[in-house]
Amino acid sequence: MKNLIIVESPTKAKTIKSFLDKSYTVIASKGHIRDLPQSSFGIKIEGQTFTPEYRVAKDHTAVVKEIKDLAKDATQVFIATDEDREGEAIGFHIATAIGKDPLILPRIVFHEITKNAIMHALENPRKIDMSSVDAQQARRLLDRIVGYKLSPLLSSKIQKGLSAGRVQSSTLKIVVDREKEIQAFQAEEFWSIDALFNTTIEASLVEFHGDKIDKMTIHTGDRAHAMTAQLSKESYLVHALEKKERESAPSPAFMTSTLQQSASSALGYSPKKTMMLAQTLYEGVKTHQGAMGVITYMRTDSLNIAKEAIESARSQILKDYGKAYLPENPRFYTNKNKGAQEAHEAIRPTILEFTPAIASSYLKPDELKLYALIYNRFLASQMNNARFESQTLLFKSESGTFKASGRKLLFDGFYKAYGDNDKDKLLPDLSLNAPVTLSKLDANQHFTEPPSRYSEASLIKKLESLGIGRPSTYAPTISVLSAREYIAIEKKQIVPSEIAFKVTELLEQHFPQIVDSSFTSSMEERLDLIAEDKENWQAILWEFYEPFNAQVAQGKTGIESQKVVVFTGEMCPDCGKELVKRKGRFGEFIACSTYPTCKYTQNLSRTAVAPKEKVKLDIPCPECGGDILERISKRGKFYGCGNYPKCNFVSNHQPTSKKCPECGYIMSKRELRKKEVHECIKCKFKEEVQ
Repeated sequence: MKNLIIVESPTKAKTIKSFLDKSYTVIASKGHIRDLPQSSFGIKIEGQTFTPEYRVAKDHTAVVKEIKDLAKDATQVFIATDEDREGEAIGFHIATAIGKDPLILPRIVFHEITKNAIMHALENPRKIDMSSVDAQQARRLLDRIVGYKLSPLLSSKIQKGLSAGRVQSSTLKIVVDREKEIQAFQAEEFWSIDALFNTTIEASLVEFHGDKIDKMTIHTGDRAHAMTAQLSKESYLVHALEKKERESAPSPAFMTSTLQQSASSALGYSPKKTMMLAQTLYEGVKTHQGAMGVITYMRTDSLNIAKEAIESARSQILKDYGKAYLPENPRFYTNKNKGAQEAHEAIRPTILEFTPAIASSYLKPDELKLYALIYNRFLASQMNNARFESQTLLFKSESGTFKASGRKLLFDGFYKAYGDNDKDKLLPDLSLNAPVTLSKLDANQHFTEPPSRYSEASLIKKLESLGIGRPSTYAPTISVLSAREYIAIEKKQIVPSEIAFKVTELLEQHFPQIVDSSFTSSMEERLDLIAEDKENWQAILWEFYEPFNAQVAQGKTGIESQKVVVFTGEMCPDCGKELVKRKGRFGEFIACSTYPTCKYTQNLSRTAVAPKEKVKLDIPCPECGGDILERISKRGKFYGCGNYPKCNFVSNHQPTSKKCPECGYIMSKRELRKKEVHECIKCKFKEEVQ
């Protein structure tokens, strides 16, 4: 008889199994094993009571049977799903599906997948937290109600295939509102006057830049050039000088949102990629001490750090950097955002001995970059402040004042952990009223710029600040909007599609609460209260459902159709009436204008890649020597062999005649981090285009 431990992920199961003896069996449920049905509403509503009609997914039938068989003969069954509401709910569904009482089955939790953490969890089991399960169920049912009731209405009023969601739609409104600001923006002209000064110090000529401090008041070129002509004739003296010592404090260890933002700006990773890599680092990788999870749980909005981890960090800092870098007392951080789950921990490395230098021998390149980011950020969070000397000089003539700023690093502090510091920008050591020479004066035209579009990182920051969603929902929300073609990511900026404006406008007019960020945020807070056993989840569902359902019923007749029908000028071959172009779930198609009386349709997607759209490249296929053709698919441009399907050569980037110096295969040409590079299509070797 063995003890059975049930987790979600096969990787997690493998890692945990390596810590335990043969008296334990560890099996993975492979995520959610029960959910609402896909083909029906799946919620039974009687009076004011909501009963979810969960089903075991077809692709989970075999694993449920296997878990059930193992559980029958097990001495003890432990639920070991992730330590959040989603994990709590998965544990509840596992217990129910295998015929065990979820109120009795022991539940173990851990914030990191290391041997000590697993053994401690097994020694201190608890029960499944039904308040957390209720909070997750309430969220799931709310999302199903909104999606199932509202999506068909949007499809009938605007175009087929549209969807709405409680968090998705309020997020889309944020993106659309920003685009409206950009479209309404009126650029204003202004001019700056920039100067280059020099002075002689110890027989050396020192040059430095200055900016005219009232530049925003210069609105025309005539005035700017007149001022430049006057200022160039005048003499300048040091009017004021100031030196101040300033300190810069380290940032706390990462939580989900800040990890996604930093990985985007520092590494160019999308939130989805960041979370996939973090999941791998959490669940277990090879290390110099065997397989284990090397970071703590990555879905968190807490900034707390375990005392033992802080003590380890302080010891490591003292050992690696010395006493000067170690604060007298440990640093503690708290998340000021409402709803933060402070009982959890921030994201940190689990074993500080596994340094990025050692990790480079065990982790894949992308994993290593993210791990180093997490490792260095955590270590830096417990180090002393960096100290700077800021320098400001004002130079004055009869009719103008210029300002020059500089900075000198006095002590690198926590920057030491990052290994890269901003370069000093030093100004010459001048005294009050000392003369300086004007060597160059330029008048430069500028225009005020509209607000920038959101990037994935900045949108997540906005969602977090508004309290929309939670750590586990940020990346999936953006992925859904992209998959539904409500948004596109262009040069790392989020651009809403034309249909996004229509959908948002309809929802604003008829379902304002669905796109209202304050409503969505307050609902998140109420879900938190359910998890704390302070609110009744059934009552909250009814409070939302009753007026919302009435709005949907009214909208079916009260909202005018906004469908746009484009007549093609061609006649239907079946009935002779005119054909129209329509948009459906799978793109544009041709249909008879009398539909559904006449059901003739013509699928445009089959003729989307017409022969005239294929462009032949003067490069032979490296596999068969045939022609490489430029093709167009729903996902955009790609390059494939003209002998397809006999030859399966394909590339997402334009092939070139250049051969890879590593493997001899042909290389493609692409843009990577604003630089043109050649990349081998086979081994991915890269080199900058000369």
